[in-house]
Parts: sequence; structure tokens; C-alpha cells
Amino acid sequence: MTYDRLVCANCAAPVSQGRCPVCRANRERLQQEGPFTDLNPMALIVLLVVLVAALALVAQQTA
Repeated sequence: MTYDRLVCANCAAPVSQGRCPVCRANRERLQQEGPFTDLNPMALIVLLVVLVAALALVAQQTA
């Protein structure tokens, strides 16, 4: 989730504006997250299965 749609419970302003210390802290925390934080767990499982299948296929072709 991106912080531009979040509303602060402390000041009722958008977190992206950073009006209060709580907004600013959450905005900083959300900006520091990595590139894979937006993926849901099911997408990560699918990527893992595809990777294992690709490795199995390569191992089978080299044997």
C-alpha cells in the first residue's frame, strides 16, 4: 500500500502531507520499505514455484 492514500488517525490529514509527527514517522517508514513489500504472499509463492520448476527443468536437461 502506498502512503498517498492513507489518512492519519492522529490529525485526520493525508499521511503524504506529513502534518504531524505521526504522519512524518509513518511516511518515512513507508518510504524505506523494499521493492517486494507490495507483493502479496500468494504472488511470492507462485514466484517460488516457478523458480523451483525452472531449476528442475535445467537440472533435467543437463543430466
